[in-house]
Amino acid sequence: MHKDIVLSKKPELEDPYLIASWPGMGEVAIRAASYLKDKLQAEMFGFILPKNYFNPVGAWVERNLIQSAQLPQSQFFYWKNPKGTNDLIFFLCESQPPLEKGYLFAERVLEVAKEFKVKRIFTFAAFPQPIDHTQEPGVWATATSPKILEELKDFKVKFMNSGQIAGLNGLLLSVAKDKKMEGVCLLGEIPIYTIQIENPKASLAILEVMIEILDIEIDLSELAQRARFIEEEIEKLVEYLKSGMMGTEGITDEEIEKLKKGLSSLTKLPKSAQEKIEKLFEEAKKDISKANELKKELDRWNVYKEYEDRFLDLFKKPGKKEENA
Repeated sequence: MHKDIVLSKKPELEDPYLIASWPGMGEVAIRAASYLKDKLQAEMFGFILPKNYFNPVGAWVERNLIQSAQLPQSQFFYWKNPKGTNDLIFFLCESQPPLEKGYLFAERVLEVAKEFKVKRIFTFAAFPQPIDHTQEPGVWATATSPKILEELKDFKVKFMNSGQIAGLNGLLLSVAKDKKMEGVCLLGEIPIYTIQIENPKASLAILEVMIEILDIEIDLSELAQRARFIEEEIEKLVEYLKSGMMGTEGITDEEIEKLKKGLSSLTKLPKSAQEKIEKLFEEAKKDISKANELKKELDRWNVYKEYEDRFLDLFKKPGKKEENA
């Protein structure tokens, strides 16, 4: 096993599943996995040394003093299923590694999966959709094989026909497929205009499907309570913005759409999406055929207007240098 993997013990596990998660849009994935891990009281048994996969991005201050550089923790936990089958391994990471380190980091996680003969890998993700924050989010699914998709038809999921799962929550499954390992991603719907607002409602929807797949019982009431609280806070913000726009007249549907776009502007584009957009810009400069893929990515995140000038500049022909007389 790679030197960067440190295991404090090697529990005996029966046909284990791996649930791996990183922070992403709306904290949907990491909140779902962490909640399940905590409720099952899973025990930590290892970690990945971060030095070769993460770079310090700032200084931490405590009691007025600069502290030594801190790198994200990446930890493994295990849970023994009382039913004697499909024990669980959780892998939770505090941050996404840089793009160039993503594949290597995924390989480290999968080394542990192979060591414990993991039967199937699960990741979670957010799925931005044109829905309202008051709607119940649906759950989408994709997998590494048609056989698994057939199994998932027994559960309340929709199937993701095409698209991309950004970051390690998606990349891990691509690497798993390369290594002929089975994998599933469950994606919870979130409103496009709240992509970077915490969304426990989507995490809850994912877990409702996941515990059915695992055939276990978990108390989801705390997560449901958090979901109601966040929805109420978003509603307060919406009402506040409405009051500023309404004056003495009612708000129109057109104004509501403007409001949602305004709310969207208050959120941040995920780092993984920013990095992909910048990468596509660089590729499009060298090969203009990449511009179509870039435009789709900008539209997907509803940020084309912010990048419009740069996008159009790709199609400008270089000016000719003036020749000396």
